[in-house]
Amino acid sequence: MSEPTASAGDKEPGQQGRRLFGLRWGRLEEPLGFIKVLQWLFAIFAFGSCGSFSGETGATVKCNDDLKEMTAISVQFGYPFRLSRIPFEMPVCEGNTTKRTLHLMGDFSAPSEFFVTLGVFSFLYSMAALVIYLRFHSLYTENKRLPFADFCVSVSFTFFWLVAAAAWGKGLSDVKGATRPSSLIAAMSVCHLKQAVCNAGATPAMGLANISVLFGFINFILWAGNCWFVFKETSWHVQATNKENSAEQGAIDKQ
Repeated sequence: MSEPTASAGDKEPGQQGRRLFGLRWGRLEEPLGFIKVLQWLFAIFAFGSCGSFSGETGATVKCNDDLKEMTAISVQFGYPFRLSRIPFEMPVCEGNTTKRTLHLMGDFSAPSEFFVTLGVFSFLYSMAALVIYLRFHSLYTENKRLPFADFCVSVSFTFFWLVAAAAWGKGLSDVKGATRPSSLIAAMSVCHLKQAVCNAGATPAMGLANISVLFGFINFILWAGNCWFVFKETSWHVQATNKENSAEQGAIDKQ
């Protein structure tokens, strides 16, 4: 006795589970789809952690003149790290002038802005590539130009992520040196006189900025791995595979 076959209505829920909003979500289980999700996610982490960073450094100045109270100096800084545009007021222990405006040292906007811009472009491209992969997967097999273009873009992003992560890592090291309390004290002339005593304040918390550099190198690894999976979709890999199969088949025929 034959078993009852599933009706068309019984198949619809399964098909809808595999395809929703016109996208075949099952392809996320494949390496090429899964790694694009990771690229999209870690791009957000990279530019978000760098672009939203803010820190604070400071010091205290106590004039030897008992008439003047101890002055606490607090300086806030953050992305895009144009420190030379961030002012702070230095107390003066002599004369009628009470304060003098100074600025932090250095401009590290170039590596930080390049890092954030690359993260935004990686986010946009990963999202677009993921939609194409889930919705128009047949183009990867029918159109030979699309996998080749994706491969070239992936190689470019891999190189740029390596450069951006290394450059921002060096820039962040310089930011730490320019914003530590000892550098703040060294920039104030009043601290070099015997008329005042200067003490370092709290060291800026740079944890989020350190994580952004880590995310940069993770993105480099993801894009480098993605190059291999995209390469397997190109005609180059198909031709190489066909040649290997032909060589193996020829060796078997000779035997």
